[in-house]
Amino acid sequence: MALAVFALVLGIYARHNRLLPYLAGVYAVPSVLVFGLYGWDKRVAVRGGSRTSEQSLHLLALAGGWPGAMLARSLFRHKTRKQPFTGIFWCTVLFNVGTVSVLLGEVG
Repeated sequence: MALAVFALVLGIYARHNRLLPYLAGVYAVPSVLVFGLYGWDKRVAVRGGSRTSEQSLHLLALAGGWPGAMLARSLFRHKTRKQPFTGIFWCTVLFNVGTVSVLLGEVG
């Protein structure tokens, strides 16, 4: 749901703002990376290997990878129930959405 709302807002602003193509790239690259990292971490978790730190996952989500993380969490059913991970994850989402809202308000 949050991804759909975020995409809708970006779509609405895309008609009037030149920042959007760059913004899409800023989110696409880390999202693909984070999506793959969540998939790999889930696979390693099932096999009992060396895991990706939660701090790394949060930093990558904060750096714009939260859409990929959100999709991966749902698809792989990974890190969906663990607290405080989930709370911190949602803070990264809110921070990103708030930052984009401010940027679009300033530039648009």
